[in-house]
Amino acid sequence: MKRLYIKTYGCQMNVHDSEQIAQVLSYAYDLTDRPEEADLYLINTCSIRRKAEEKVRSLLGRLRSLKRHRPQMLIGIGGCVAQQEGKSLLGRVPHLDIIFGTHGIYRLPELVRRRLETGKPVIDTQFNTDLQRSGDRQYSPGQLQTLVTIMQGCDNYCTYCIVPYVRGPEMSRPPEEILHEVKKFVHAGGKEVNLIGQNVNSYGRHLAEDFSFPQLLRRLAKIPGLERLRFTTSHPRDLGKELIQCFAELTVLCEHIHLPVQSGSNRILAQMNRGYTVEEYLQKVNQLRKICPDLAITTDLMVGFPGETEADFQATLSLMEEVAFDSSFFFKYSPRPQTRAAGFPDQIPEAVKTRRLALLKEVQERHCLESHKKLIGQTKEALLEGFSKQSSNQLCGRLRSNQVVNLTGPRELIGQLVPVRIEQAHLHSLGGCLE
Repeated sequence: MKRLYIKTYGCQMNVHDSEQIAQVLSYAYDLTDRPEEADLYLINTCSIRRKAEEKVRSLLGRLRSLKRHRPQMLIGIGGCVAQQEGKSLLGRVPHLDIIFGTHGIYRLPELVRRRLETGKPVIDTQFNTDLQRSGDRQYSPGQLQTLVTIMQGCDNYCTYCIVPYVRGPEMSRPPEEILHEVKKFVHAGGKEVNLIGQNVNSYGRHLAEDFSFPQLLRRLAKIPGLERLRFTTSHPRDLGKELIQCFAELTVLCEHIHLPVQSGSNRILAQMNRGYTVEEYLQKVNQLRKICPDLAITTDLMVGFPGETEADFQATLSLMEEVAFDSSFFFKYSPRPQTRAAGFPDQIPEAVKTRRLALLKEVQERHCLESHKKLIGQTKEALLEGFSKQSSNQLCGRLRSNQVVNLTGPRELIGQLVPVRIEQAHLHSLGGCLE
């Protein structure tokens, strides 16, 4: 068997795509964590923000030396940067052997064969007309959690976002296929499933049969042995009452939702083409918390969108204070190719973006610590995932509300769901003890 090394950038979708890459190539390649030993070195990329794209370009430059010392090694690039740049990458990176887009994963065996037979670079950035899979997934012994793609692509065309251009239009997997995959995972001993898609709330919209995301959740919740169910990401515009009700009725559904708001200014939200107002967003947050008081709400926030004034930014800070998110991912706006916002006037200076980002971070860290302190003294269920990053003498687990907790206990408990009493609150984790 030859050796395959995969370097992954980006979101959970990319992490899952890399798992699929390893599976479709497993007929001839074993995974290695030593890039210098690889016969095939693949980079799975993200271009959602300029910084992620810059990391990829830097790595490609460094690989020139490795290719010079091991000319027989094949280097390939896939994912969003490959989809975005296509053939033009060869002009800047002549040591590339394979370029495959976001829909090309399941054609990789053929692409590798063509490169080996012809000795010429191979490029495949074609979009599929349906959502292809590699067949039954294989699960590792003791695997506790898994990501399950239920859809790919996006039809929203937010003015700042490149996803519709590099991932294509929305396509949903048939529900029976998803159910089969989850049942197989649970049968293998798995406990927690995270359903992923660019906008899971619109799942089923393009299926031949009438089938919604809440219906899928209800079907999955009936699978015997499934302990935990999560999903990401939700678009606020498509979050309806039926899905909100699922948090009250489905005991397997974890008390956490990631609900990206992006901005607290209605003017900026309209410019972003988000399809909702701040008032509508707050109404849905209130509905969620009323029906599930223990729900942890996390979000995405952007600073420096073209034309964002100080008043717009202050509106975002006000929204953060009102909602008090349990956690946030925040980013500087960066122009992306093909997107409408890249051509908008009044681009914001980098120094202004940096200052605003620092203020967001300050507010969020305060809210995060306050959220953690509220858990002190409570007993929560934790899925013990392994050893703590802080100390090999401690175990690490995750609450249903998605917070990390570290505790002392026997290693035999790894993989188990256990009650943990929360005793300490830190910025990025909790400390506890076995109840």
